[in-house]
Amino acid sequence: MAIGLLGKKLGMSQIFDEKGMCIPVTLIEVGPCPILQKRVPEKDGYSALQIGFGARTEKNVTQPMLGHFKKAGVSPVRFIKEFRCEDTNEFEVGQTLNVDLFQTGEHVDISGVTKGRGFSGTIRRFNSRRGPTSHGSTYHRRPGASSASSDPSRVFKGKMMPGHHGNANRTAQNLTIIGTDAEKNILVVKGSIPGCTNGYVVVSKSVKTKLKKSLKK
Repeated sequence: MAIGLLGKKLGMSQIFDEKGMCIPVTLIEVGPCPILQKRVPEKDGYSALQIGFGARTEKNVTQPMLGHFKKAGVSPVRFIKEFRCEDTNEFEVGQTLNVDLFQTGEHVDISGVTKGRGFSGTIRRFNSRRGPTSHGSTYHRRPGASSASSDPSRVFKGKMMPGHHGNANRTAQNLTIIGTDAEKNILVVKGSIPGCTNGYVVVSKSVKTKLKKSLKK
């Protein structure tokens, strides 16, 4: 995995290209992301960079984490993530990563936590079909039969039934970067991404694009 950035989803908008086509975009505030720790194979068994994002007051930070931040020489952050990479020699602890890490036209993968929908039925959760809407029908939004009575006398795992909907980690893959703003640390991405407004996201360079290039070679 290549090094990426942490950010916050600001919301969606739209822009128009040179041909007048409307493009839906998502605005993401990425960085500044200070490097908190370097993982090395000799000590940890793998190579990775631990970075953070989002300011946090010291009184709300535990003593162990406060010592971790002071050792790195950075202010307390709220969101922490590790990125595995082949070589960490070009990075230093305390260094700040900004939106300059990405360029316009690149493809990225963005991970986030989807909106929580609470306890939902099968129609909303799995887009299942509803029953007749005519008068007198007692079957409108029910989930239907779940299993046979005598054999197998149980409900199979994975059966689409009502339950908790949303609030899950999801990744939008192979999204195109439309533009960047280095002064405000804004990343403009084509399309939608998981999560609600002001939700934290992880932005990394796309994996599928690299696979496509390797297959063409």
